[in-house]
Amino acid sequence: MADPDAGIPFRKGHGTENDFVLLPDPDGALELTPARVRALCDRHRGLGADGVLRVVRTAALGEPIDGQLPGAEWFMDYRNADGSIAEMCGNGVRVFARYLVEAGLVGAGAGRGADQLLVGTRGGSKRVWFVDGAEGTESADRAEVAVAMGPVRLGGQSIATVAGWEFPGVLVDVGNPHLACVTDVPLDELDLTVSPGYDPADFPSGVNIEFLTPPIDGATRMRVYERGVGETRSCGTGTVAAAAAALRHAGRAEGKLTVYVPGGRVLVTLSGGEATLTGPAVLVAAGELSAEWWRSLSG
Repeated sequence: MADPDAGIPFRKGHGTENDFVLLPDPDGALELTPARVRALCDRHRGLGADGVLRVVRTAALGEPIDGQLPGAEWFMDYRNADGSIAEMCGNGVRVFARYLVEAGLVGAGAGRGADQLLVGTRGGSKRVWFVDGAEGTESADRAEVAVAMGPVRLGGQSIATVAGWEFPGVLVDVGNPHLACVTDVPLDELDLTVSPGYDPADFPSGVNIEFLTPPIDGATRMRVYERGVGETRSCGTGTVAAAAAALRHAGRAEGKLTVYVPGGRVLVTLSGGEATLTGPAVLVAAGELSAEWWRSLSG
């Protein structure tokens, strides 16, 4: 019988300072309510994070999920900071893969060479692997993590508004909705303390909004307002959407682009209508949540 007073293990990690609480829950036993997610992510009354990654076996998820490939034993059940469920998180899936390897939940060679990891997400199963020698590092535990993000679909135009300014942008589907706006306005001048305006007819379920500079010398800078979170230091799917919009702005459909975000930098490769995202994934802490605190948030 489980001890009702036993603490609930957690890990804390980030990808380019887009940070997450990871909750190991192999058998799907945790009741992860929106109230608990909001409390966990609150930087004053909880641990503080942009989202929660529940580490659960796909077979124990308890709900049908389309697009899962055979071999995707582990599922990244991702929740935004406001408690809502999101389809995919590019930074999160890299941190998730780092945890699977460190915790010994996959084989020692997983993610190396041809032995790529498969991670289940609501945006479909994602292939993940480790890139040795990134930025001159040779240590395997510091290797950057790459993820095949799948199809990137560019749509028509829409407009975001910030403090009365209008920013034309392109609709981008990376498994979740984005509006990527290339602009010459200095990014530091944008007030993203409140949600930018957008057309709900184009985005009935909300949208992640990126503001980015025109590409120069293979690079662009980006700020992002994430649906259900607010402005974050980075957004993996957002960097892919930004790269796709920047390349279109330059008259190209494919190529490599370094995307600089407030939390660091990632590399996005677009080829054949699909994207690969490569960047750091760091685990920084481990501990236990108080069982009493967890029970107090059952609503």
